[in-house]
Amino acid sequence: MPVFHDCQRCTACCRWPGQVRLTDEEITRLAVFNQLSEPDFIQRFTRLAHDRRGLALQEKPSGACVFLVGNDCSVQSVKPQQCRDFPNLWRHPDADKLCRAVPREVSEDEYVRLVSRVTQRTPEGVREILRHQS
Repeated sequence: MPVFHDCQRCTACCRWPGQVRLTDEEITRLAVFNQLSEPDFIQRFTRLAHDRRGLALQEKPSGACVFLVGNDCSVQSVKPQQCRDFPNLWRHPDADKLCRAVPREVSEDEYVRLVSRVTQRTPEGVREILRHQS
């Protein structure tokens, strides 16, 4: 049975060093949300991705996300897909040790429905990702 992880918004994942890659659509959405032009948003909040194939969010010196304020995501309603996908569509080896999401066994159909709701992906999109992860 699949295990759905119900995010508790503990923000542990927002504090891990790494990179959050951004699509053009996400840059537009985040810029509008922050009331900035896209070039201003890019200058203030992004950096070149490690592989030099796009942009990623900047991190604070601690490695935390630039949009983490205390224990809250200041862009929660428009956060990037990569963030929406955590923890259910990620395969991070230390996630169980750091993330406080509540695990619960659910049917396969319920898993797809729940993941679709929290990630804002279509059920077909979730199933496609799961097929590639198998």
